[in-house]
Amino acid sequence: MAELKYKRILLKVSGEGFSGTGGFGVTNEGLEVLAAQITELVQIGAQTAVVVGAGNFIRGKTLSEETAVHRVTADHMGMLATVMNAVALSDMLETQGTPTRVLSAIEMSRICELFIRRRAIRHLEKNRVIIMAGGTGNPFFTTDTCAALRAAETGADVLIKATKVDGVYSTDPMLDANAKKYDKLNYLEVLQNDLKIMDHTAITMCRENNIDIIVCNLTKPGTIARVVCGEKIGTLITA
Repeated sequence: MAELKYKRILLKVSGEGFSGTGGFGVTNEGLEVLAAQITELVQIGAQTAVVVGAGNFIRGKTLSEETAVHRVTADHMGMLATVMNAVALSDMLETQGTPTRVLSAIEMSRICELFIRRRAIRHLEKNRVIIMAGGTGNPFFTTDTCAALRAAETGADVLIKATKVDGVYSTDPMLDANAKKYDKLNYLEVLQNDLKIMDHTAITMCRENNIDIIVCNLTKPGTIARVVCGEKIGTLITA
């Protein structure tokens, strides 16, 4: 078994990761990429918690701005969409022999368990992957903030934000060929420069709880396991 730098991790996966090519909905391609990375973490002995977004289905803020749907209602719709992503990922992992539990901030007992901190930690100790859905259960809070909150609650050693780029850049590398990649940042640099990594609430929560954040590429096989083993990949955000 590999020597781990981080024993217990919180992996934040955006909704786009479920669609494979960044489109709408859930695809087998997207699920396979996600499940392969997570299964590898379990195989090397990392206790793994996952927080999922739902941008592949809906973004509450955008929906409320473009329609007559109230922001609170739109955010609730987004929370429900995260549950769809979570149960899909759970099934894919289970077919690969990786035990899982889906925990939701919103009670829906016929589909998944309610998030209870001590229960979540117990699942991790039994080497089950916990997939956390429903955000924080409250409107106006992003799934990034949920990831920071759950990382603090479960005692995670690191929060890994898995994206489709290989780190944090000064500007969007898809639009700016001169964008500068950062290997390391501190929390204040992220906040002061308004770098679009996670929302300010999530960054502040990680700062207050001394939780490192690593931003890396989800689509490259083995990347997350290498990060957990201590390789300097992506961008490290720390004190």
